[in-house]
Amino acid sequence: MFWRLQALLAKIETTYGTDAGPSGAANAILASDVKISPMEGRDVVRDFERPYLGAKPTIPAGLFSKISFKVEVKGSGTAGTAPAIAVFLRACAMQEAVVPGTSVTYTPQSTGHESVTIYFNSDGTNFVFKGARGTFKYVMTAQGVVMLEFEFTGLFSQPAAVAMPVPTYGTQMSQFPQVASSANTPTFTVGGTSLILRQFTLDAGNVVTPRLLIRSESIIIPDRSEKIDLTVEGVALATYNPFALAAAMTSQAISLVHGVGAGKICTLGVGAAQVQRPTGLEQQDGVVEWPLKYVPLLNAGNDQYSIAFT
Repeated sequence: MFWRLQALLAKIETTYGTDAGPSGAANAILASDVKISPMEGRDVVRDFERPYLGAKPTIPAGLFSKISFKVEVKGSGTAGTAPAIAVFLRACAMQEAVVPGTSVTYTPQSTGHESVTIYFNSDGTNFVFKGARGTFKYVMTAQGVVMLEFEFTGLFSQPAAVAMPVPTYGTQMSQFPQVASSANTPTFTVGGTSLILRQFTLDAGNVVTPRLLIRSESIIIPDRSEKIDLTVEGVALATYNPFALAAAMTSQAISLVHGVGAGKICTLGVGAAQVQRPTGLEQQDGVVEWPLKYVPLLNAGNDQYSIAFT
């Protein structure tokens, strides 16, 4: 069996925990760095006594499965058409709003969370993750490909021998991602101030919990706690003073626009992010850099941040 022979398929479920039957023709996703834990849970010890020394047998219980992977951040190539990776954002407690011909926007959702069925085929062994929900990180590094890093938890299913599907990737393959650069990332502002960015991470911070009871088994997202970590070039305090802002518990808007061309732009917007205490100074190439932290805050509700493809 060859590790490189892999296929990842995903489809939103109509009924929670019921296999949505993703196919290679319609639901294949280009992903990298796939890792799976197919049989998580615990081992219940049969704790009987006997007149001998030795290990005791166990019973597997509370079984669930986990899978993590990375996908490229890029639009579908057509404004107003959801990208293939949208299925994963929706299963991470994000609500989708489509404006035909213009935009597709994802915002946090507190109730009515969707779920996804994920197939991961490893050279003929098919792992099925039903009722899967998860969390993600939006990660940008200068001169690198912008990625969404997902981690999903699903209900346990026994792996099965299934022929490798024939995946159709469409524009996922033909449309190349744009690296994070001055040309391709035209906007980055914090509190209206343009800063020079090295690294940016938004962690959705979803709490993903297997709830395995008698007559009901599910994966739920009962809470979330978002955070942002970024590294920028240090500037004069008159230009931007994170120390004073943190002391005053000030909140600021953040805007990060990546991509050039219709259907290729991804805009991450945060209406109000509280500035956290700076932890110190760093340097790269002899230049002072600031690692900074922010906490996206609610306003009207479910509006901590948005990810829009246009």
